[in-house]
Amino acid sequence: MHLEFRHLKTIKAIHDAGGLARAADLLNITQSALSHQIKGLEDQAGVELFVRRSRPLKLSAAGHRLLRLAEKILPEVAAAEEDFRSLRAGKSGRLHIAIECHACFEWLFPVLEEFRKAWPDVDVDIRPGLSFGALPALQKEEVDLVVSSDPEALTGITFEPLFEYNPVFVASSAHPLAAKPHIEAADFRDELVITYPVERSRLDLFSQLLIPAGVEPRAIRQVELTAVILLLVASNRGVSVLPDWVVREVRYNSDYVTRPLTATGITRRLYAAIRSDEAAKPYIADILQLARVVAPRLRGETAPV
Repeated sequence: MHLEFRHLKTIKAIHDAGGLARAADLLNITQSALSHQIKGLEDQAGVELFVRRSRPLKLSAAGHRLLRLAEKILPEVAAAEEDFRSLRAGKSGRLHIAIECHACFEWLFPVLEEFRKAWPDVDVDIRPGLSFGALPALQKEEVDLVVSSDPEALTGITFEPLFEYNPVFVASSAHPLAAKPHIEAADFRDELVITYPVERSRLDLFSQLLIPAGVEPRAIRQVELTAVILLLVASNRGVSVLPDWVVREVRYNSDYVTRPLTATGITRRLYAAIRSDEAAKPYIADILQLARVVAPRLRGETAPV
């Protein structure tokens, strides 16, 4: 038996309308065409689907079996069609984000809180991009956006600039380096440095300062959580370098000191890597704009117009 959606729509329309004439109007076809369709369906089924002499026209037991099928399938088809319309209009979709830095959670969560209010039908998920290759996953369409400070030339991938930030030295106010106006690479030689558990090449302290200067700290301790890093620093158990959006909370706390790296400071930029053919999606454009506006606000700055 070869069932089509139109057959299920026909069964449902006749049941709802109670007659062929009204059902034909609902389906926008002639009564004759509807009668032929019913005969063809009954020939396939090998049984009568309607009680012919009843007024109004009623479904037989076999017809009711098809009606139950129609009532189950047609709403699902209608929902799928609505989903496709929303996808075409850019109102829904998927936004799975991979993050290449622990500290990015500090500003990303407020951004996503505003995003979900504007785009409730977009499926949002976050994957820390530290245990897998985030950019290859983006190329394979396993994720849809990667937050990174290290743009690469990749086929089909666009790196959209988000905002600039400054890596900042953080130490206990009792630490000897607290007396210095700024911190140089050589100052780390005798220090225990507390970092996130990532490769050195992905830590601003190493990639921008220590590796170019050929300086190795006395020891390194890796800690997963920002709050724990700050707790250890306040206890004078080590020093750290964190993005300025993290240290904003301790900048005026007497337990800590924050200092720029080098006399001129170090400036870095965060990017959102996306697939080039999806850059025009409305919700992609909106998440980028929100990041550019909300993140500077969290850092106590005015977002660029």
